[in-house]
Amino acid sequence: MKLSMGRLSCVVLAFASMGLGACSTNPTTGRSQLNLLSHDDEVKLGTEARPQMIKEYGGEVKNADLRNYVIEIGNKLAAQTEADNPKLPWEFALLDSDVINAFAIPGGKVFVSRGLAAKMTNEAQLAGVLGHEIGHVTARHINEKMTRSSIANAGLGILGVAIGSGGDAVAGLAGQAVQLSLLSYDRGQESEADELGMRYMTKVGYNPVGQMQVMQILKAASGGGKQPEFMSTHPLPETRIKRTQQLLDTTYKYTQNNPAYKTGEAEFKARFLSKLAAIEQQERMAEAGIGAVVPPEFNPFPYMPDLRMAALACAHGHE
Repeated sequence: MKLSMGRLSCVVLAFASMGLGACSTNPTTGRSQLNLLSHDDEVKLGTEARPQMIKEYGGEVKNADLRNYVIEIGNKLAAQTEADNPKLPWEFALLDSDVINAFAIPGGKVFVSRGLAAKMTNEAQLAGVLGHEIGHVTARHINEKMTRSSIANAGLGILGVAIGSGGDAVAGLAGQAVQLSLLSYDRGQESEADELGMRYMTKVGYNPVGQMQVMQILKAASGGGKQPEFMSTHPLPETRIKRTQQLLDTTYKYTQNNPAYKTGEAEFKARFLSKLAAIEQQERMAEAGIGAVVPPEFNPFPYMPDLRMAALACAHGHE
């Protein structure tokens, strides 16, 4: 049975009158939002959820230099956010995972995986990813989706009564659709986060072309097989890419070929890629059993050179 827009409007108004969150204008986006969670609720949620999110991805990268590098860039970007957002308890985590992903949860908690960062070639790309995720926080996108879901789930019960005996079946199917919609941001939210990321990175002197380069990295990573996890939660339709290019050609045209806006290739190589490569080499050596300490009394050939090390060095020289 077809439900009239009039009935649907009544249901939405009913939930609004029940005090489900508060409707206000977001200073970041200028949009009016009905949010289930207050700012304090968001901070509490993020603080409680952060340790579990880190655990699920195998913990943080152990190297303090790499972690601090990500934190440094993240904090520079967060300081450029609107209204009271710079005062959020921002935390940036570099996850020790090969999964290609980045995400954020309310309250200023941002995560990027080693797998994604390792595919980057400059600092502007890292700033683009962190800025994008910061944008999801400042635009309160998860709160927005939770509110929509709560209204939908609660409304389904009323709608089930409204549309008669088939209501339970319809409510069940619609409920599944609501849950599926929570698996990813919608296109409008993704484009909004793209624009906010470009806004923040430009304010601290990064070339916003890094945002486009990240999209190209993600497209390349998904071209040969299973798509990156990032793509399942951050849809990358051609419209997003076109919109980003349009912004580069218009709003941010002044940043292109402008030495005041850097990509930071040398910095990224020196402070991130070189150190990450050293860590990965150590991990390969450990997997091969090279570098393990053997007590002298258990070493039958104390003066024999380690042929495995020589072989590894030779192989590395031919890469």
